[in-house]
Amino acid sequence: MATTPSSTRRRTADEVNEEIRALWLGAGGRLRPDERRVYEQLVTEWAEAEADTSPTHAA
Repeated sequence: MATTPSSTRRRTADEVNEEIRALWLGAGGRLRPDERRVYEQLVTEWAEAEADTSPTHAA
C-alpha cells in the first residue's frame, strides 16, 4: 500500500479514496495511532486532488 504520492504524477481523488477505503477495511473500522496518521495524510492528499479537478465557480 503506497502512502505517498508519486513524484512523477499526482494521484487522482479516486485513487486516493481507494486507498482510504482499503485502510479502513484492513483496520476493521478502528484505526491505530499510526494508521490514523496515514489516514490524515491520505485525506489531505484526497482533498488536494479533489480541488484540482473541481471547476471554479465564477461569481
